[in-house]
Amino acid sequence: MNVDDLVRDALREQAAQPLPAPGGFADRVLAVRRSRRNRRLATAAAATAAVVAVAVAVPLLDSGKKDVRPSGVVEQQDIKAHPDQSPPKDLIAAGSTALAAYYVPETVRLTKDTGVTRRAYFLLNPKSGTYERTTKWSWVAVAPGLTTAAVLEQDLPAARIGLLDLASGEVKRWLPVDHGVGGLAFSRDGRKLVATTYGENPDALFKSQGGGDWGPKMESSRTGFYVVDVATGKRVWTEVKPKTDPSDPMGGFLNARQDFALTDDGRHVWAGNPEGDIGKQFWDFTGKEVSAPVGDKYLEWFVDAGKSPSGGLVAGDFAGKGWKTSSWLVDAMSGAKTEVRGQQLLAWADESRLVAWDIGRNDKNEFHQRLVLVTVGSAKEVPLSGFRQGHDGDAGRWEPIFAER
Repeated sequence: MNVDDLVRDALREQAAQPLPAPGGFADRVLAVRRSRRNRRLATAAAATAAVVAVAVAVPLLDSGKKDVRPSGVVEQQDIKAHPDQSPPKDLIAAGSTALAAYYVPETVRLTKDTGVTRRAYFLLNPKSGTYERTTKWSWVAVAPGLTTAAVLEQDLPAARIGLLDLASGEVKRWLPVDHGVGGLAFSRDGRKLVATTYGENPDALFKSQGGGDWGPKMESSRTGFYVVDVATGKRVWTEVKPKTDPSDPMGGFLNARQDFALTDDGRHVWAGNPEGDIGKQFWDFTGKEVSAPVGDKYLEWFVDAGKSPSGGLVAGDFAGKGWKTSSWLVDAMSGAKTEVRGQQLLAWADESRLVAWDIGRNDKNEFHQRLVLVTVGSAKEVPLSGFRQGHDGDAGRWEPIFAER
């Protein structure tokens, strides 16, 4: 089978029966009190946006030449896919986005009743176009251009932020901080970096009473955020105290890891709030809580794709109406919904295409997912990676990190 046949067959894949729930959410869900069990929880997704850097070119198909590439490689216009690779070894990209890195989480036992989630990262080397493993970092946020990443060392909260050159693997600059940092996210324009500060390790795990499963604390030690000017390294810390509910004897709930992100215009900081009226909160840089900015009302903090390049559409939650696996796209101003293929929307390739997790044709296992490219208004999708094995939380399941290129 040649590449054209592979692409053609892939585009024919279309689901036919409804599924009860989206795949990929079990590993996001955190513990919550009985009175709040009807609320969806998920691990906070750190926003990835951009430092200004040189884009990585993706080769185009030359229809006038004989295709001599391996059958597992799919390149069509601005798509570079490896449907035979899971986890990926070589660059995966579509449109303006690329798989900049991925990580494999692992539970590390520290004592009889305590542990921590650690991540082995696989970072894209922009020179070789391959993913290289490292265990140096507890947290990585990759900037668009695929040349720079912001990193934190192990043993959170970290006392400094590193700016890593992805080609050499060397930290070009260290930014010391007075308040320990546990999470990082770039603004969309790459000019700013928001660093979430914590009093304790947000990835700490504890054995449940009775010797059950490992899980995080039922409370957050989040203290505030730094806004960092990437060019100068200037950084200002702002305290954000957790809200308490006087009618709740436990005072209110916030996930142990609930990282901040920057809005697309870079003017506000926001984060999910599982118990809030709209599921999220917004602040200005002084720490004053504000209403949702225009166009940000429908953001979902557990949906990684966020807003489209123009800001007109917002990637939404699982739909499962027209197809057994699909998601909502929401008009940023009106709230009107449109259905698109894909279990979970991960990144925008352009204004009409997104990278998503999805299962295969007639697949009954919602956790048997691969990266696909979906198109608004179309039932077709193009496989970008091979299938992940196992269920959510199983050892070895890789989690993608996308960045603009």
